[in-house]
Amino acid sequence: MPESPDILNLRAAIAACRICRDQPAREGDALPHEPRPVAVISSTARLLIAGQAPGLRVHESGLPFNDASGDRLREWLAVDRETFYDPARIAIVPMGFCFPGYDAHGSDLPPRRECAPLWRQKVMDLMPQVELVLAVGHYSQRWHIGPDCPKSMTETVRDWRRFAFRNASPAILPMPHPSWRNTGWLKRNPWFEAEVLPFLRERVSQLID
Repeated sequence: MPESPDILNLRAAIAACRICRDQPAREGDALPHEPRPVAVISSTARLLIAGQAPGLRVHESGLPFNDASGDRLREWLAVDRETFYDPARIAIVPMGFCFPGYDAHGSDLPPRRECAPLWRQKVMDLMPQVELVLAVGHYSQRWHIGPDCPKSMTETVRDWRRFAFRNASPAILPMPHPSWRNTGWLKRNPWFEAEVLPFLRERVSQLID
């Protein structure tokens, strides 16, 4: 099925975006490298993965979740790479489209401030068919859940049923980031794998088949 002109135009506009480099939200805080927006926008996918921002490997390849975090995420979803990267089935749109760089401790910086206010609602408006948003990380959760979002990521994910079964569309499933840095969190919160993953896998199977 051919994509609509609106979707094609939005993809082109996002690919050409350089706002974080040329018009930073804070003076003197321009993105220090060439932007490379990464997003998979779809007019047919009923599942949207809403992450935080690309890491360095994704920035270099242009392929979302093309790293160890993606391997874990695909394991959580119980899908193979071919299915995961099929834009007809799965949309992947992070809160920030470009790799934000590293902080002083070598960790990825938060998503750039310029991105979501400019693009997020435009993207969502062109994907009304989405039935489930996987809100990966607290930046995504705060935007998609809105004022009802708890203050911490752990509290938000623990309350997943309230958002996944609410009478609103799309449903929101809050999730921790699949980064290997969160291995300790997973060990401290075994209920995530015991309770959330079975629901996630069943729902994803329904949406992509």
